[in-house]
Amino acid sequence: MLNKILLGSDFVKLVAIIGSNNQVSYNRLLIEFIAKHYPKFHLEKLEVRELPLFNEDIAGVTPAVIEEWSKKISKSDGVIIACPEYNHSVTASLKSAIEWMSYQVHPLKQKPVMILGASTYPQGSSRAQLHLRQILNSPGVDADVFQGQEFLLGQAKTAFNAAAEISDPKTVSFLAGCLQDFAIFVKKAKKNDKGGK
Repeated sequence: MLNKILLGSDFVKLVAIIGSNNQVSYNRLLIEFIAKHYPKFHLEKLEVRELPLFNEDIAGVTPAVIEEWSKKISKSDGVIIACPEYNHSVTASLKSAIEWMSYQVHPLKQKPVMILGASTYPQGSSRAQLHLRQILNSPGVDADVFQGQEFLLGQAKTAFNAAAEISDPKTVSFLAGCLQDFAIFVKKAKKNDKGGK
């Protein structure tokens, strides 16, 4: 079980951004799998499909849903982004969400962020994740992107079984290791933040 690998009794409060606006999404399944098997993460899901497309014409007054996202991200210890890959890059809806989070509100600034993703192709969402790292490092976003092991779930149609579980034990073990490393990364960032106040 994934929850056994997190050392200590501390819980980590995370926000998980699901980067697909599809009703059925393998990236949503991936986040739900983590939430189910890793209860040491208090994981709150945010759906990009809840947000309007970024538009400066309507950004004079930040929409209430954007303010709500900003508060939830700011109060979290860190963020996991489940990144699909469309046309070798991130989805338009995920890019739009980050644009909202870097215009009048900046909750991702110095926030620990882990990128993972699922795709129906063998390489997972590798190219989209590379682009997303560049976006998250851009001025105005300035996220503290986790540079540890990449989790790329390829062949997602067969990676999940009928019960929406990842069926390959090696894949589950690797995911657990990535999450463990991110938990350590988040705790160190939190400790450093407290030390600087």
